[in-house]
Amino acid sequence: MTTKNNIVFVFDLDDTLYKEIDFLKSAYREISQYISEKSDFGAEAIYDKMITSYYNGDNPFQTVLDFVHSEEITISVLLDIYRNHEPNISLNASHQEILTYLKTNVYKIGLITDGRSIQQRSKLKALGLTEYFDDIIISEEFGSEKPNVKNFNFYLDKYGENYKYIYIGDNTKKDFIAPNALNWISICLRDSGENIHKQTFDLEKKLKPLFVINSLKQIPEILKKLNNFNELSL
Repeated sequence: MTTKNNIVFVFDLDDTLYKEIDFLKSAYREISQYISEKSDFGAEAIYDKMITSYYNGDNPFQTVLDFVHSEEITISVLLDIYRNHEPNISLNASHQEILTYLKTNVYKIGLITDGRSIQQRSKLKALGLTEYFDDIIISEEFGSEKPNVKNFNFYLDKYGENYKYIYIGDNTKKDFIAPNALNWISICLRDSGENIHKQTFDLEKKLKPLFVINSLKQIPEILKKLNNFNELSL
């Protein structure tokens, strides 16, 4: 059985602890309401135009401006709303249960996420996540982003070499390079079909996670497999 004294478990945020598409939709709702108040178009029609444009691979901001023909509204204003709105997102019950489990069973829980400070902090607040983390690394605040090892070395520098480090993320292009290089245990949460960044597992060794799981509910199972870290060959 794992003990609370030997594991530092570090999470990615977007598309790992919640679906980033939910943040996008929340922002589009806010933008749609703003545009509706400044045009003759209803918020729902504007939202439908934006979300369709997104799924078509177009630029939703330019698409909606072309749709409403407004000279008053600019893309920079819409981007500001997107980045700084208070998101209507929530943490699902199973993820909350896992975080509570880890809070009881591992030494420390951390977060490494790329993005703007205000945007990422607003997500954490809306999701009610800050209470779970002992340390939070946000790229804009920290001064570097994944896959820079500095973001991960923060934990090694703070807690030392006597602990075992686990990182879980979703982005197969960048999430696992640094933890693999530092001999952390790397776990990938498989895309259920909604991720912003699509996954591939046809990867060179330095990019590959050690484990791939379909649900955060599998974390206790992974911890049991890693009961004796000293016997695990990386």
